[in-house]
Amino acid sequence: MQFLKKIRQPLFWINTLKISVPFLGIVVVISILMNNWSDVFAGNFEAVNNTLFSDGKWMQFWTSKIIISLFYGLWITNKKMP
Repeated sequence: MQFLKKIRQPLFWINTLKISVPFLGIVVVISILMNNWSDVFAGNFEAVNNTLFSDGKWMQFWTSKIIISLFYGLWITNKKMP
């Protein structure tokens, strides 16, 4: 089935969300750990906040992760859905 026909089905979007939301959680955790490994395990969450979320950095952080997760969910759902 063509992609445009698939995205018109409500089941496609439900399946996309079922894949995208858990993937978003995994991407966020991995990203935080990769950028601030020592601060996270030291309990220095103020440094993590300053590095990733303060001064408007949170918008870039979340936007990139949401876009990556949404594209991953769309791609996997498109491949798996008949």
